[in-house]
Amino acid sequence: MGLEEDALDYHQREPPGKLEIATTKPTNTQRDLSLAYSPGVAGPCREIDADPADAFEYTAKGNLVAVVSDGSATLGLGDIGPLASKPVMEGKGVLFKRFADIDVFDLEVDADDPERMIDVVEALEPTFGGVNLEDIGAPACFTIEKRLQESLSIPVFHDDQHGTAIITGAALLNAIDILGKDLSELEVVFSGAGASAIATARFFESLGVPGSAITMVDSGGIVTDERVDAGDVNEYKAEFATEGPAGDLADAMAGADVFVGLSVSGIVDGAMVASMAADPIVFPMANPDPEIDYDDAKAAGEGTTIVATGRSDYPNQVNNVLGFPFIFRGALDARARTINEEMKVAAAEALAALAREDVPDAVVKAYGDEPIQFGPEYVIPKPLDPRVLFEVAPAVARAAIESGVSRREPDLDTYVESLEARLGKAREMMRIILNKAKSDPQRVVLAEGADDTMIRAAYQLLDRGIADPILVGDRTEIRSSADRLGLSFDPTIVDPGGDAVDCYADRLYELRKRKGVTRDEARELLTDGNYLASAMVETGDADAMLTGATDHYPSALRPLLEVVGTAPDAEFAAGVYMLTFRNRVIFVADATVNPDPDAAVLAEVTKHTADVARQFNVEPRAALLSYSDFGSVEDDQTAIPREATRRLRDDPSVTFPVDGEMQADTAVLEDALTDTYEFADLDEPANVLIFPNLEAGNVAYKLLQQLGGADAVGPMLAGMDRPVHVVQRGDDVEDIVNLAGVAVVDAQSEP
Repeated sequence: MGLEEDALDYHQREPPGKLEIATTKPTNTQRDLSLAYSPGVAGPCREIDADPADAFEYTAKGNLVAVVSDGSATLGLGDIGPLASKPVMEGKGVLFKRFADIDVFDLEVDADDPERMIDVVEALEPTFGGVNLEDIGAPACFTIEKRLQESLSIPVFHDDQHGTAIITGAALLNAIDILGKDLSELEVVFSGAGASAIATARFFESLGVPGSAITMVDSGGIVTDERVDAGDVNEYKAEFATEGPAGDLADAMAGADVFVGLSVSGIVDGAMVASMAADPIVFPMANPDPEIDYDDAKAAGEGTTIVATGRSDYPNQVNNVLGFPFIFRGALDARARTINEEMKVAAAEALAALAREDVPDAVVKAYGDEPIQFGPEYVIPKPLDPRVLFEVAPAVARAAIESGVSRREPDLDTYVESLEARLGKAREMMRIILNKAKSDPQRVVLAEGADDTMIRAAYQLLDRGIADPILVGDRTEIRSSADRLGLSFDPTIVDPGGDAVDCYADRLYELRKRKGVTRDEARELLTDGNYLASAMVETGDADAMLTGATDHYPSALRPLLEVVGTAPDAEFAAGVYMLTFRNRVIFVADATVNPDPDAAVLAEVTKHTADVARQFNVEPRAALLSYSDFGSVEDDQTAIPREATRRLRDDPSVTFPVDGEMQADTAVLEDALTDTYEFADLDEPANVLIFPNLEAGNVAYKLLQQLGGADAVGPMLAGMDRPVHVVQRGDDVEDIVNLAGVAVVDAQSEP
């Protein structure tokens, strides 16, 4: 099937369309319904009647945006009318929800003139926290937006104008940084004089480009004062009329520093780009095909040519999804009355700054696994980069506060945490750990220090103040890799081939001499980064350790057990995963270490897992799982978790509720516990699940992750004498940073 056939199938699949309404409060009982509607709903109605601002407290208004269109300039399709534009507006709602957790009603308005559209939107103001105008043709879009901004007390934003302007502005800021040019000295040419072009030209002025340095070209040629006097251009184009002579696009581009195309495809050739100033900036953004092909523009420019288009199959895609979800998120959270120029500039500057940061592995994988690094082919963040929310929304909220248009001032120090919670419980839980880690960073040794992923993780650990990383590996190789990756930092490096590691040979010999290891063999073992890092932790020269990125889990675990060993009060280690769902967190064990545990091992694993839960500020409630419920099946297998439960109950150090053996559904369903098994020691569903063996634990956590939609953090190695963890092969930088944060918090509690 072709793309169009696939899209038709996608849209008509049951249920048709792309959006639905879901409830956010319980509606299971008669009492729930009486609270949701009559008679309980009268209470919040009276409060809002007394104080309209309370609508933000008692309704969804503060997180609800109207996507409004008349279909007169629909995405690449022109004037197809409001009904035919509905799939596009639904799609806009999908992007709002997917990227910024903003709810949307799409409103396709049958309005033949600006006044009718203005009247409709004004009448709907009580419903919404903001209005996104979409695909409304020029010049009507200018009138509609301006009038609504004046009459409404909620943000009104025409994305076709300002979204393109903001993203292009971010690209411009980074392009001139790379090329060593200055905003105040640029000569800029626009091809096209519609809504996007005029808004972008205005925004370039806000960034610092002189208006006199902007030349606008429409289908009639260069917009000049002479054409204005002749009545050949409208008032909006007239803002950028030049005093110079008439001419065409080729004339305008000669000697220019920047070309911005928001017109039609194929109207620029290589000779026109070649006529520009050295190191030109070329932004041909006509859709679906640009004014000049990306490769042709790159080849034609003199010196370094930076090119950005609207296409996803070329570098530097100017995509409005980098703007509107996050701009509205910040505006809504600050309860801004409008989206002003200060907020737009803040968004562009935040995007530009983000593009200079190391790119997460998840983003790299999403774009073909090719390296992504700040430079001529990466001047704008990728649309799927989750960090955009955490950078742009706070910048917009801060600008709203500082410019005096906010009606609420979110605590910007904790605002990012609330944003992370919108993207999933895992981020919220990890923020607890990372904040603890930042309060007292510890020395974390990364055994596979020459691996690119570990080097990038070390950079982030140091840059974010989470830990003081130590990289084990060849010093020259690590420094060369850091330079290649564009990471400017000076990590501590321990080279296994250097004389500095000789001091660990004696200690390793003492630990392993009765295991058949000679002194020479001990020195040889230290050429293995896992043994060297383990020895550093064991002797106190490092506070914690991570390994496993390039090795099988059992092979990476063995040196840790041999050198560091389990804690004095522990005989067994355990591999623990934290699984997060939308409104629930559970910890599961053992999923990586003990293949066939007996009752003593299960009891100890339970205590280790409870300790991990408490690190995340979760009070543990443990269930030991089986295919039996409290003796419903009697055999050797069910006896093991039953005996482990008895041991835990008899252990005075166990201060958390624990019960078993029980089936998994019994453990996690409140009705099963409180109704069917009212005698159970758990009065709430368990949040610590102990599986009867490694096979069950490993299978279960992966099914919950893949089919249940859980986010997994781990494996966290619990029960060791010092904080040491084994990541999984293929883990990305974020996984490693998170596990390092756990290790730091472990180390903080060490005596």
